Amino acid sequence: MTWMRMTGLFVVGIAVIVVLNVLSQLLLPRNRSLPPVVFHWFPVIGSAVTYGIDPYKFFFDCREKYGDVFTFILFGRQVTVALGTKGSNLVFNGRLNQVSAEEAYTSLTTPVFGKEVVYDVPNAVLMEQKRFVKAGLSTANFRAYVPQIVDEVNEFVKKDSTFAPLQLGAKSVTVDIFKAMSEITILTASRTLQGKEVRDNLNKSFAGLYHDLDSGFTPINFVIPNLPLPNNFRRDRAQRQMSAFYQGIIKKRREADTEDAGHDMIRALMEQSYKDGRGITDIEIAHMMIALLMAGQHTSSATGSWALLRLGQRPEYIQELYEEQKRVYGEPNGTFRPLDYDIQKSQLPVMDAVIRETLRLHPPIHSIMRKVKSDIPVPAALSTPKTAKGKANESASFVIPKGHYVVAAPGVSQVDPCLWEDSDVFNPNRWMSSGKNSEQGDGEQEDYGWGMVSTGSGSPYLPFGAGRHRCIGEQFAYLQLGTIVSMFVRNFDWRLDGHGFPAPDYTSMVVLPKSPANLVFTLRS
Repeated sequence: MTWMRMTGLFVVGIAVIVVLNVLSQLLLPRNRSLPPVVFHWFPVIGSAVTYGIDPYKFFFDCREKYGDVFTFILFGRQVTVALGTKGSNLVFNGRLNQVSAEEAYTSLTTPVFGKEVVYDVPNAVLMEQKRFVKAGLSTANFRAYVPQIVDEVNEFVKKDSTFAPLQLGAKSVTVDIFKAMSEITILTASRTLQGKEVRDNLNKSFAGLYHDLDSGFTPINFVIPNLPLPNNFRRDRAQRQMSAFYQGIIKKRREADTEDAGHDMIRALMEQSYKDGRGITDIEIAHMMIALLMAGQHTSSATGSWALLRLGQRPEYIQELYEEQKRVYGEPNGTFRPLDYDIQKSQLPVMDAVIRETLRLHPPIHSIMRKVKSDIPVPAALSTPKTAKGKANESASFVIPKGHYVVAAPGVSQVDPCLWEDSDVFNPNRWMSSGKNSEQGDGEQEDYGWGMVSTGSGSPYLPFGAGRHRCIGEQFAYLQLGTIVSMFVRNFDWRLDGHGFPAPDYTSMVVLPKSPANLVFTLRS
């Protein structure tokens, strides 16, 4: 058989598969108790391409055709999306016997974070581990972190090659802001949460380990886990070495047995124990520290980049932030008093509004998934099918079957023109007065074992999630971002360069700005 004939047979075979797949969707009767399935040309692949290119466009287009609840095929997986505030509530507050974050994410996170933590343990253990972390996120620690973050930002501007023209006397410099924010974020996080030993090694072997570990934190490992890829081999080797690095730090601290009043997370975790009296092991501490580093790095560096880019697009808000700094921290001689945690938290409404508006338009995660463990009845108000104009045309109540993956996409509600005035416009002023766009929603809260958190039902603004899996690093993120942006505002004016505002890149696990994402920074007089 010739090569051309084999190729022809292969093409014919693909065509037959496509035709049969299309006919099955058009001609076979649909089970009305199940959510409608998004039309797709290719079996197995399903809607992976259109979803992967722009998930928000995909969600909005599908909502127009199918309503707030629909199923699409993603590389053989049946993924059911539940949109809107009711959809977010369905996913985030699903019962443990119905949905599982652990089963959805463990194949991606456990090889990176390590065993015995986060999604490699039962949910009850994860809730206790979140309680341990919360103990390290105390107000006393936050007060100590602010001057440390300030020092790291100042040193980066003074010494890093990113700002080399300024160091040589220039007044302006063009900066790849995502690259710069990635470095600043890991510097500030390691100086505060991670501890002195990590910060001291950041420019040595630790940096290489971080890069190799990070290379395995990619969407392909979520969709098709455990592929024999070079990145995954480097990831596994780096995970073992980084785990040993942290365990070495912990061992030395235990042997020293000092009453060091350190403010880092390692110290806080070493003092914790489970409710049954069992102490937290060195391996658990090491892997929790890796999880904190990896999970926080991408989200904070992305949000910080988007904030500075949005401000570069709307320089009038840079001036408002500068006037706020002068009003709150200004001295009669034109200098500024040092940043202070309590002031940052409660007396900078413009800064708070800028960060909230950035998170509204650019939530770090576009799709938050759970594995369905048992059938989930969908309330009729959520599952009612809609016409192309979004009008309800019949009454229905779906069931999301066991084995599906269910997705919440709170970012859809955060830019829904039905919920927000000028929803696609960066307008921090919307947060400066109370109104319908409230973060608190209906105000319901619950304690899942690590403190009271919002259940989020009814809220159109959930950049940190809701319920038992709400991000525990929310307060630190506001502290870190607010301090970094404050330092840029004090020292620079800036604008977008000639490439304009960058489009979002959805190929990563976190939504990043596409390159080039350049800003032109100019020193203040």
